Amino acid sequence: MIAALMFYVFAAILLASAAMVVSVRNPVHAVLFLILAFFNAAALFLLAGAEFLALILVIVYVGAVAVLFLFVVMMLDVDFAALRGGFQRFLPVGLAVGAVLLAELVFVLAGWKVAPEAATLRFAPRAVELHNTAQLGRLLYTDYIFLFQAAGLVLLVAMIGAIVLTLRGSARSRRQVIADQVGRTPGDTLELIDVPSRAGVASLGILRPKPAAPPPHAHGGGQH
Repeated sequence: MIAALMFYVFAAILLASAAMVVSVRNPVHAVLFLILAFFNAAALFLLAGAEFLALILVIVYVGAVAVLFLFVVMMLDVDFAALRGGFQRFLPVGLAVGAVLLAELVFVLAGWKVAPEAATLRFAPRAVELHNTAQLGRLLYTDYIFLFQAAGLVLLVAMIGAIVLTLRGSARSRRQVIADQVGRTPGDTLELIDVPSRAGVASLGILRPKPAAPPPHAHGGGQH
């Protein structure tokens, strides 16, 4: 009875926070509601006996992904008013795409049939002496090891592609030239200065890094 009551409580909070993610205007509030949704989803996983998935959801998504979203939203100066400027212009296209997706969902649900033996096949057979984490690891790294590694490879390629597309053509990106680094001498980066000392004592020579050269556009004092 208590487990069923807690399920409905967590599920209601999850649905409400998910709706607030897409409806609030402040992006910081949207990320905070997303974190709340993750916590409630983790609680539902705990009620279902999947403690590994619950901890992964809290540690990875709440502790890394959602917090990273929050830092990006707070640190970047994004003009959200300009992003919403073309909302009315693209509204017909969005409504058309939404209508197509809704029609597809209706067709799928209309043809949905529940097999009579589905109620007895809800759970896969599992060993009683092993907990959920051990069984999940054994299943992933034995029966589905190649699919698991292929999924990781796809994510790696997607991450590298996103980095390459972001840095391509950017004026702020720095490129490493190995030949310049190997052929650099101390005189290229350091300069010797004389530091005056007390009377009767010779001045001291100290090496310090050379000041960085100003960018080319800084000499004109303004834009041309």
